[in-house]
Amino acid sequence: MPELRLQRLWTKAELVVTLALYFQLPFGRLNHTTKEVIDLARLIGRSANSVALRLSNFAACDPYIINSGRRGMVGGLSICQPVWDEYALNREKLFFDAEYYLASYERKKVDEHLGLTNIKVSGKDRIAVIRQRVNQNVFRTMVLNNYDSRCAISGLNLTSLLIASHIIPWADNQKERLNPENGICLSPLYDKAFDTGLIGISPEYEILLSKELKEYKNEEFYKICFATIEHSPMLLPEEHKPNPVFLQYHLDHIFAPHN
Repeated sequence: MPELRLQRLWTKAELVVTLALYFQLPFGRLNHTTKEVIDLARLIGRSANSVALRLSNFAACDPYIINSGRRGMVGGLSICQPVWDEYALNREKLFFDAEYYLASYERKKVDEHLGLTNIKVSGKDRIAVIRQRVNQNVFRTMVLNNYDSRCAISGLNLTSLLIASHIIPWADNQKERLNPENGICLSPLYDKAFDTGLIGISPEYEILLSKELKEYKNEEFYKICFATIEHSPMLLPEEHKPNPVFLQYHLDHIFAPHN
């Protein structure tokens, strides 16, 4: 008789780190050729095909995907649904737990895994520092992946010069901190201009310039960097377009004082 090979069951840790990756990739990149999928598969000792299948199983749990008329693969739903249900309403905890699991796969302490080698606090303060770094890293990855690592205003695609900008500021709304619809990929100049309210984006995704900024219309920097973008449409992401409600909040509370 041929020898039977026992299938290795998925562990909770493997499912958690895969779900965390799911939320950081656009739907169109949930496949075995995506670099992040290959890297995770290698780390947890799975094939890239196996990880891609689990990502597609999680897509079958996701109301965002289902409501868009798309669907994931339902074959592994019984395995993935409990993990989805545990974390769907608390993604901050998901990403926090996932980083601890990833660190353990790398045989590192989570501080080292995150590059936080000089934390000088302990206890709850230490956990707060780790949590903040995790959230910042995840939000950046999520937003840059959605925008294919391109500035939504200039099209610049040099990753080291891109910033995941919050529409509603980080401090103003804790609930939406990790919502990809609250993020726009921008280069440093436009990130700073947007963050300070010198430029805005309408709910129809039109770039707006403040009156304060227009006071510099005769300056060379204005002609080069701003005159050409006024009333232009921003570049939209593959998934999770900026929420119009969030853009209106930015116009009302951050952009308006400069007009």
